[in-house]
Amino acid sequence: MNTILVVDDDAHIRKLIRLYLENSQYDVIEAEDGQKALDILEHQQVDLAIVDVMMPNVDGYELTEDIRSFLDIPILMVTAKGESQDKVKGFRAGTDDYVVKPFDPVELILRVEALLKRYNIRSEKMIKLGSIVIDVERLVVESEEHVIHLKKKECELLFVLANSPGKIFTRNQLIEKIWGYDYEGDERTVDVHIKRLREQLTPFTEFTITTVRGLGYRLEEVD
Repeated sequence: MNTILVVDDDAHIRKLIRLYLENSQYDVIEAEDGQKALDILEHQQVDLAIVDVMMPNVDGYELTEDIRSFLDIPILMVTAKGESQDKVKGFRAGTDDYVVKPFDPVELILRVEALLKRYNIRSEKMIKLGSIVIDVERLVVESEEHVIHLKKKECELLFVLANSPGKIFTRNQLIEKIWGYDYEGDERTVDVHIKRLREQLTPFTEFTITTVRGLGYRLEEVD
């Protein structure tokens, strides 16, 4: 079972979240503040963190930044604030998704499931296409002749496409998988990353990223 860390200074909220998570077959670890959460993460395996924003000592933004400095796990931020600037601050700190109190516990569980699914795809770490290896952990694409280093989002985007050769992904689907459901940027972000990928991947002729007009993109293997 996946282990979820719930970080909130409100014991009632922690109890509510624990109840729904355990009913959905998750193991739950609780922390009443950010510092306690960091102590737990240093010594225990955690698959996802649910982090409240307003906490004493180390708040949710700081905690998220700290987690991101040494762990690559999905983070779901829970807060009473719903203003767009607070969401932007949360995403810049490194959160993957965002729910606002009062929240529907069923929605919370669905978001947890979606984040775990997205990260589990990435946790496969490597895909092989012919003689080419795409390694998300090292952020490289390599063959015997070439090694290309990519940025994190570029490599994750390529990994998603390469995980399903021939499948068409819309821009919205790619944004949800790579940037998260609440990404507030433009769809053109995908186009920019695809353009960069094509430029960097020219040494590799075993596959190509094709634009499907009016739909999106797909990766095609070349015989």
